[in-house]
Amino acid sequence: MLGRRLKLRFARPLRAIRRALPPVNFITLHYAYFIFTGLLAAVIFWASSTTTHVSFTDSLFFCVSAMTEAGLNTINLSELNTWQQFMLFVLIFIGSAIFVSNFVLQVRRKAFERKFISVIESRARKQRRLSLRGSTFSMSRLSMSKSRENQNPNLGLDRQPRPADVDQPQTPITRRRTSVSETSLRQSKSEGTDGAADDLPAAEEDSNDATLPDRITFSPETVFRSQKQFEDQSPTKPRQRVFSVSGVGARSEASLHRVTSVSRASIAEQAPVGTRSTADYFPSAGYISRNSTFHNLTEAERQRLGGVEYKALLWLSWIVPLYLVLWQLLGALGCAAWVAHNRPGTARANGLNPWWVGAFNAVSAFNNSGMSLLDANMIAFQTSYYMLLTMSLLILAGNTCYPIFLRLIVWTIYKCLPKRARFDDHRNTLRFLLDHPRRCYTNLFPSEHTWWLAFAVFALNGVDWAAFEILNIGNRVLNSTLPVHIRVLDGLFQAFAVRSGGFYVVAIPTLRISLQVLYVIMMYISVYPVVITMRNSNVYEERSLGVYDENDPDNVSEASKDPNSIYSRFRGVKKQLATGFGGLSEGKSYFIQQQLRAQLAHDAWWIVLAVFLIMIIEGGQFERDPVDFSVFNVIFEVVSAYGTVGISVGVPNNAYSFCGSWHKLSKLILCAVMLRGRHRGLPIAIDRAVLLPDERQDHAEEEDAAIRMERAVSRHTTNGDVV
Repeated sequence: MLGRRLKLRFARPLRAIRRALPPVNFITLHYAYFIFTGLLAAVIFWASSTTTHVSFTDSLFFCVSAMTEAGLNTINLSELNTWQQFMLFVLIFIGSAIFVSNFVLQVRRKAFERKFISVIESRARKQRRLSLRGSTFSMSRLSMSKSRENQNPNLGLDRQPRPADVDQPQTPITRRRTSVSETSLRQSKSEGTDGAADDLPAAEEDSNDATLPDRITFSPETVFRSQKQFEDQSPTKPRQRVFSVSGVGARSEASLHRVTSVSRASIAEQAPVGTRSTADYFPSAGYISRNSTFHNLTEAERQRLGGVEYKALLWLSWIVPLYLVLWQLLGALGCAAWVAHNRPGTARANGLNPWWVGAFNAVSAFNNSGMSLLDANMIAFQTSYYMLLTMSLLILAGNTCYPIFLRLIVWTIYKCLPKRARFDDHRNTLRFLLDHPRRCYTNLFPSEHTWWLAFAVFALNGVDWAAFEILNIGNRVLNSTLPVHIRVLDGLFQAFAVRSGGFYVVAIPTLRISLQVLYVIMMYISVYPVVITMRNSNVYEERSLGVYDENDPDNVSEASKDPNSIYSRFRGVKKQLATGFGGLSEGKSYFIQQQLRAQLAHDAWWIVLAVFLIMIIEGGQFERDPVDFSVFNVIFEVVSAYGTVGISVGVPNNAYSFCGSWHKLSKLILCAVMLRGRHRGLPIAIDRAVLLPDERQDHAEEEDAAIRMERAVSRHTTNGDVV
C-alpha cells in the first residue's frame, strides 16, 4: 500500500522529467557516449598522474580534446607518463567518425537479423493459426450447409446476380487500379516462390487456400487501413510526422503538407516521370525517385528490399572495419619504422621511444586529431618528404576523402568480380550499394555527390596551398629557414592539415596575418563539404526540411543519360561553375541553401557566445598582454576547437596550445565548444543510414511519394493541364 502511494505521489514529477528529457535517438546517444566516456576517462587520467601532476580540469580537457579529435593540449604530451599517452591514443581511436559509423553499421546489421528472425517466427505462428482456423471453419460450414439443404432444398437455384457480379463500365482510373493491383499480386506470388532464400524473408502467401472453402476478394476501390492512414487526410488539418525530427538542418516545427486521397495505382501511373524502376534489384511495380526513395511497394516487396539492404550491410560490415584497421596499422608501421631508423634522436630528445612516436602520429593523422607526442609537433619533420606525404595521405583517408576512397573500393570489387552465375548475387548487391549507398551507410555517397565532394576537396586544398605560397612571399622568417622546394612541400602538408588534420609544420604566429584569417575561415567550413553532401543525399531530406519537390519532367532527358559516364559527371561541374546555384534546378538549389542556412545557424551563436564569455574571463590577461591575448587569437582558438581541427597560435616560451594559459573556467567552456563542434558533422536523427529497420520508415517513403504526387498534380492543374 505504501509503495503504491509513493508511486502515485512521484508519478507526475517523473512524467514531467520524462517530457523534459530529449528523445532517445542517434543524436542523443552520440552525445551520451562522448560525455560519459570522456568523464570516465578523465577520472582515470587524473588518478594515474605520476611525475607530472595534472589537474582534473586539464585531465578532462585532454580526454575531451582527444575523443572529439580537436587535438588541443594544455600541457606538453611529452610530460605525460606512458599510460596517459596510451589513454589518449585509445580515445583518439574510439572517438573517430569512422569508428562510430562502423559501430552503427554493426548495430543495424544485427537489427536486420533480429527482424528477419521475428518475421520467420511470426510466419510460423500465422501458418499454425490458419491451419487450425481453416479446419475448424470447414467443419462448421459443412454442418451448416447440410442443415440448410434439409430445410430448403431449392435454396440457391434461382439466385439473382449481385450488383458486383454485373459488368459495370469502368473508368480509366478504375482500369488502371485493377491492372496494377493484379500485376502486383501476380508478381508477389511469383516472388514468394523464386529465390526466397536469397532474398531473405518475404511476405508470406497463404499456402492453405485448399483448406478454405471460399476466397474473399475486394473491389479495387476498397481502401484498407494501411492505406487510409496516408490517404484520408482532413483538408484543414496538417499531417503529423511519422517520426520526430532532430539534428542540424532538421526543422522539427515544419508540418507536412496535407495529402489528398491518392491511391497506389494512381501513384504508379505517374511513376515514369523522373523516376526509374526497381527491376535491376528485384521485380516489382514500384519505382525509385529522389535520393533513393522506393515507392509503391507491397509488403512483400518491402521485405525483399530489406533483404537487399541487409546483404549490402554485410559487405560494408567487412569493408569498413578492414579499412579502419589496415590504414592505421600500415600507416603506424610505416611511420614508426621511418622515425626509428631516420630520426630517433628527435624522439629521444623528448624522452620518448621512436617507434611509439611514429605510431602515435600516424593514428592521430588518420583520425584527424592533430595531437603529437613531440613538443614541436610536425616542425621537427618539416624537411622529411616521407613523413609529410604519408601523413598527408592518412589525413585525407581518414576524413574528407574517406567517402571517395570507400566508393572506389566498392566499385573496384564490383568490377573485379567475375561475370559468372554464382557471383551474380554479389554483383547485384554491390550494384545496389553503388546506386543507393545512403540507404545503407552515412559516409558512402552516390556517384554524383562523390564527384562533387572530390571537386570540393581539390578546390579547397588548392586554395590553401596557393595561399600559403603566395601570401608568404617576402616572409623573412620562412624564407630564411626553408628552401623553396621544402616550403612548397610544407605548404601542401599545411593545406591538408589546416582544415581537419590539426598538425602544423611551421609556427602559426610566423605566418602572415592574412593567411591566419584564411585559416580561421577554412577551419570553420572544414566540415561543410562532407556534411552538406551527407544531408543532401539523405533519403529523408525532404521530410527533415519540411519541403517537398515534385519530379520535374524537364529533367527526364538528363536522367535518362548514362550517369556513370565521364561526360555526365563533369557536365554538372561545368554547369555549376558557370551559373552557381542558379545552374541547379530550383528544388536542388533550394535544398542546398536550406542545409547551408541551417548549418550556419547551428554554428555561429555558439562561437560568438564562447568568445564573449572567454574574453570576460581572460580580460585581465588581455589588459596585461594585449598582443598575445588578442581577440583574434581567442577567435582562432575557439574556431579551431569548434572545428575540431587543433592548430593553435600557441604561447611564447611554451609548446602547448594557446588555451593552456587560460583560466580553468575558460578551459571548461572550450570543452563544451569541442563537444558541440564534434556533433555538428553528424547526420540528422532521421537519416535512413542510422535508423534501425522499422515499419515507420516504409510508411514515410510511401507518404513522401503521396506528397510529391500531390504537388505534381497541383502544379499541372494550376498550369491548366489535364490530369
